[in-house]
Amino acid sequence: QVRVMESGGGLVQPGGSLRLSCRASGSRFSFGTMGWYRRTPGDQRELVSSITNGGTTTYADSVKGRFTISRDNAKNTVYLQMNNLKPEDTAIYYCNAYLYSQPHWGQGTQVTVSS
Repeated sequence: QVRVMESGGGLVQPGGSLRLSCRASGSRFSFGTMGWYRRTPGDQRELVSSITNGGTTTYADSVKGRFTISRDNAKNTVYLQMNNLKPEDTAIYYCNAYLYSQPHWGQGTQVTVSS
């Protein structure tokens, strides 16, 4: 059974940093594209960043220059380094991992940016 588990959320002041981790497990085969989405308090879901197993990355315009995605293929783990956090980054962050074109989702981790 495929499982996707996030960690690393929390409360941080504006301008601070957090690092999210996400590990996918339960498959003998490598996962494809992995990424981070977020659901804002206004209930909008948006793609934050994604990375293919070849290392190609995408970012939402709102996080370019502040967030960095990376992955360790051997561990089926993806990381999201978030710097210079802003109150508008407050959201539940969900990890997503593709296996044979099927997305698998984690339960989400809360990130709150507030003074």
